[in-house]
Amino acid sequence: MKHIIKTASAVLAVAGIIGVNVAPAVMAWGDNSGNASGRQTYTLTNCDANYTTCNIEPLLGDKVTFNSITNNPEIGGDERNFVGARLNTGVNSGKANKWNANEITVEDGKEYLVRLYAHNNNPNAEKGMAKDVTLHFTLPTQAGTSLSVQGSIDSSNANPTRVYDDVVFKSADGRAFYLDYIEGSALYENNGIGANGGIKLSDNIITSNGAKIGYSALDGNIPGCFKYDSYTTIRVKAVYLDNSYTVEKTVRKIGDSDKTFKDTVDANVGDTVEYQIHYKNTSSQHVDNVMVKDILPNNMEYIKGTTKLYNTTNKNGVVVNDDTIITTGINIGGYNANGDAYIRFRAKVVDKDMVCGTNKLVNWGQVGVGKTTLQDNAFVMVKKTEGCDKPTPTPEPDKPQEDNKFPNDTPAAMPTTGPASVVTGVIGAGSVVTVAGYYIASRKSLR
Repeated sequence: MKHIIKTASAVLAVAGIIGVNVAPAVMAWGDNSGNASGRQTYTLTNCDANYTTCNIEPLLGDKVTFNSITNNPEIGGDERNFVGARLNTGVNSGKANKWNANEITVEDGKEYLVRLYAHNNNPNAEKGMAKDVTLHFTLPTQAGTSLSVQGSIDSSNANPTRVYDDVVFKSADGRAFYLDYIEGSALYENNGIGANGGIKLSDNIITSNGAKIGYSALDGNIPGCFKYDSYTTIRVKAVYLDNSYTVEKTVRKIGDSDKTFKDTVDANVGDTVEYQIHYKNTSSQHVDNVMVKDILPNNMEYIKGTTKLYNTTNKNGVVVNDDTIITTGINIGGYNANGDAYIRFRAKVVDKDMVCGTNKLVNWGQVGVGKTTLQDNAFVMVKKTEGCDKPTPTPEPDKPQEDNKFPNDTPAAMPTTGPASVVTGVIGAGSVVTVAGYYIASRKSLR
């Protein structure tokens, strides 16, 4: 059976912001299908030279699904990799635009476009109508050296009802930065209401409410087929913090032959992982009372007595006889210029409230020095299949919460000892300006 598909070149001429995706290195896409291996995918076969007619295998029938074709020529391949970013040069090169679909290195003060591609794969136009289609961008509200921006597509009658993907922004020089959303920048482009330059979307697109899209009106209705696909962009600005130290969070699974610490690992319920927080003093001055804290996600259980500190004095590591790493934090002492330390501890994967399918357990490591708190994260990916007869919605990715930061209690006086001393303590009131504070206060003044 043949299905009519609008030629890719015609859509490129209208959409204007389409470009070439960089081949994926780390797959960050997902959905709430409840399937351990992810949603059903489809392939275009027997296409003519202009992709005006193709077979879709397997046949979709009446099923409505988004971004599940693995060889879409318009975005360079797999539609599941549908969120990308590029430097906003002010020049729109159409097909020649180069989108980074997985990672992009950012420069201080530069503006970037983040793009989301949405395609209802059903080939039957209005007969395959998707309902209540809503887009969301999830932006980090904290600073770090690696920040993820997630885009998601929701539809009440699609299967799955939510699909998502992300792109990671990386620091160019190891300094922390945050992403400042440019208000009023959300632009929607398609062959209908968003033709000829696009139409503005509400800033709700970066909130939990999201923004509805549509073909002939912003009513949430998207017919099926290439003719009705769309591109949505927002603009963000990278703002580097003038900090004097760096923080890197990594993880490894205990028992694996590969003992390398990484940004992400796969694990199962019952497995033990080891987290590592690397602090480095990049200033030219000695600093005292470096505070370290970790924020465990809901389905990770800290293993008591496993926290160890590694530094110049303790090259083989010293056990920290206090488990406040996950509560008030620990004081790891003072460090000279270019001095650094590694803090490691272990946690067990437990199933408190996991959903069926893939669970992304996000762990945050925080380091407080003087008036600044910086953080970085690491992921543990857990696939749940037991008792998964019925799909369960996938929750939003974990984020650090306000009450997870260092408490604002006034601590007892802390000694100004060297890195060999490990003293439990907390950050005092007025001594920390949180990164969220930097983000909110700087929106207008730094743009």
